Amino acid sequence: MASEIQTVNLGFVNSYLLEVSQGFVLVDTGIRNKRDILEKALNSAGCGPGNLKLIIITHGDMDHSGNAAYLRDKFKTKIAMHRNDSQMVEEGKMMSKRRLKSFLMRMIFAIMRFTGGMQKAAARFEKFKPDIYLEDEQSLRDHGLDAKVLHLPGHTKGSLGLLTESGDLIAGDTLQNRRSPSSSTIIENEAELSSSIEKLSNLSIKTVYPGHGNPFQWEQFAASLNPQKAKESRAFHR
Repeated sequence: MASEIQTVNLGFVNSYLLEVSQGFVLVDTGIRNKRDILEKALNSAGCGPGNLKLIIITHGDMDHSGNAAYLRDKFKTKIAMHRNDSQMVEEGKMMSKRRLKSFLMRMIFAIMRFTGGMQKAAARFEKFKPDIYLEDEQSLRDHGLDAKVLHLPGHTKGSLGLLTESGDLIAGDTLQNRRSPSSSTIIENEAELSSSIEKLSNLSIKTVYPGHGNPFQWEQFAASLNPQKAKESRAFHR
């Protein structure tokens, strides 16, 4: 049975809560100063200690993993993510070796570095070691979820997405919708990001649930690709 995806808006970043048999799966956890909003949303949905079956982290950045350690302890659950981002959450090193395509993002990060905001946030990050390492094409049925894992490197080397059997993609930061649907503007490896987008283009995706911004239809993003790829994507998804 398809799981409904509940968006938990944590300011500028999203978490997603999915109800599964006998509990819930949470995808991404937001940052520490939005913890009360996240906990209220979990409580309102009936998600509490004992029935949060798994926390999945789409990638290691603190705006996605910032409450993972806290929730694991409080809800007595486990954290799963891709091995390639494990060092980020174990050591709290987030932004090394990444390029910012957006001028606005470059300005924001420059200000944060100048004011020490980034260093303060990193110092407050609650480090953790994941309990489970997820692999490309891995089924999540053992966790009650009719979905599979997609390894989507580019934004980070361990970025992943979840594709449900009904065609919903929880994309992490591989795709975003800040102003309009697009691929990530914070890039560790541009060639790998392009390969990940190509990989998604060959799958049957209907709705995208991005890490930032509102959900959107895949075809909206396909239209931003070059005309030939957009045409191929429309034909594939009919």
